[in-house]
Amino acid sequence: MSTTIESPPAASRRPLWTGRALSALVTLFLLMDGVTKILKVEPVLKACAELDVPAWTIPILGVVLTAAAALQAFPPTAVLGAIVVTGYLGGAVWTHLRLGGPAFPVAFPVILGALMWLGLWLRDPRLRALLPIRRSSA
Repeated sequence: MSTTIESPPAASRRPLWTGRALSALVTLFLLMDGVTKILKVEPVLKACAELDVPAWTIPILGVVLTAAAALQAFPPTAVLGAIVVTGYLGGAVWTHLRLGGPAFPVAFPVILGALMWLGLWLRDPRLRALLPIRRSSA
């Protein structure tokens, strides 16, 4: 008695390439942000000081972000990386919310996370099978 597991259908070319493009843009942004934290670039240090982020934590945050971005960039570890990036972005939202600043710095990590998950959903048939979006037939 054997059980067969059907693999989810592959994405058509347009959604697949759209997902890859979104994922690449998000990954490049996250890597750039992480590397600037690791290198302690002056504008990053200044922005973090305004947010009351201790200077000694900035390179650590950069390593975490760079590692998470790398994990989500590679298909075998993309979902794990996306989960870690989501946690990181949640921390960014909280950091901005607690100071009561303008809306955009709060919304940007949310938008970035949504784009990351959309890109992953478009390029990964396993995720599409797990989170199907059904169109209503009206």
